[in-house]
Amino acid sequence: MLTWIIIIAVVVLAVVGFIFWMTRQYRKAGPNEVLVISGRKSSIVTPEGTQQEIGYRFRIGGGSFVNPFTEQASTLPIEVVTVTIKTPEVLSKDGIPILSESSAQVKIDSNEYSIFLATQNFMGGGTDAVREVAQTVLEGKVRETIGGMTVTELYQDRHEFANRVYNAVVRDLGSMGLVMISFALKDIADTQGYLEALAKPKIAAAKRDAVVKQAEYDRDAAIYAAQANKEAEVAKLSAAAEVAGRNWKNEELKAKSQIEVSKVRAQADTAYELERFRLAQDVKQEEYKVKLIETMEMAKVQTEEIKRKEKELEANIIKPAEARKVQIISEAEAESFRLLKESDAKAQVRARDNEIEAERIKMLGKSEADAMIEKAKAYDQYNQAAMYQMVLDVLPELTKNVAEPLSRIDKITLIGGTDGKLGTSQLTGQIADVLAQVPDLVKTLTGVDLSKYLKEKLASED
Repeated sequence: MLTWIIIIAVVVLAVVGFIFWMTRQYRKAGPNEVLVISGRKSSIVTPEGTQQEIGYRFRIGGGSFVNPFTEQASTLPIEVVTVTIKTPEVLSKDGIPILSESSAQVKIDSNEYSIFLATQNFMGGGTDAVREVAQTVLEGKVRETIGGMTVTELYQDRHEFANRVYNAVVRDLGSMGLVMISFALKDIADTQGYLEALAKPKIAAAKRDAVVKQAEYDRDAAIYAAQANKEAEVAKLSAAAEVAGRNWKNEELKAKSQIEVSKVRAQADTAYELERFRLAQDVKQEEYKVKLIETMEMAKVQTEEIKRKEKELEANIIKPAEARKVQIISEAEAESFRLLKESDAKAQVRARDNEIEAERIKMLGKSEADAMIEKAKAYDQYNQAAMYQMVLDVLPELTKNVAEPLSRIDKITLIGGTDGKLGTSQLTGQIADVLAQVPDLVKTLTGVDLSKYLKEKLASED
């Protein structure tokens, strides 16, 4: 069973690998490319209408399967190539040396026979080879065309120049499978100043005509301006006379209307004053009534305000004060009771503490008395050697206490010495003197003669 599974897996992998390998043989070309597949014969139609057998096939754009055993695929670009043509001094038909610059757009033609010719000429070079060949052909044809035209014809009829160049190169380019899409003469010049001299008469004539035309325009403008000024002055005077007459009539009408207006204004002023006095009296009466009503209303408002303030006083001061009084009395009684209880508790605690302290002192005194009794009994049992030993045990502590004041000194300044001795040796000597006085001090305080004891002890050992 396992063997069959392995065989099936190997077959599947082989089929998948074959399919993948076959898909890799599908070659594609862009819309500006020709896919050329060599290794299998095909035929094309020549311009004469005959069939010609070739050893490859081609496809413009798209894709095709390529037999990896018998065929080989490559691409040929058929995109537009721009060619710039610059010619040095070339003698025109009338013998003038001309410099020219032009440009052309060339590509491989898309018919079968042109592609057949292009594959033979440009298969390995691509667009660079197309540009180089086309530039060489065009430079020669441009020179030829310049030599067949005068400078005036070149300057004035560039379209004819382009047509002549096109007609001259179409056959040569077509024989290589190329076609020229467009051609343009960009610039022509000469080093002898011929074009400039050719243009000077026309420029001078154009300037002269412009000056004459400007003078004629200025003359006509002056005439029209004078005529217009004359008509304007006449119209201005006529208008001024008419305005003066109308102003006089207008002043007369204004004077008459002013008289009537003054009469009416005087009557209106008198009536206005009478009406103003009457209205003033009415206003005063109404103001008095308003003030009376305001006084009565103010009295009511003040009465209500007094009542409101009484209630506010009772609510905000009297009632809170009474409540505060009750609260203070209650708090005082509670505090008095608390202090009383605390005093009783403290007295009881203090009495118990006193009893405990008295008992402790009593027990401590008793224990100290017992210790003193026991210590006295022990001292009675001590012999003289034990007493001396106790003194010797205490001696280091005594010496330490004697020397302790010196340890508390931060700094000692020693100046010179006596009898030729250094100050430091005097310091150590003084310390030794102090220590030598310790046995005498012990004898004075306790009656124990340490020097005698040590001499007898050393003598007995010898």
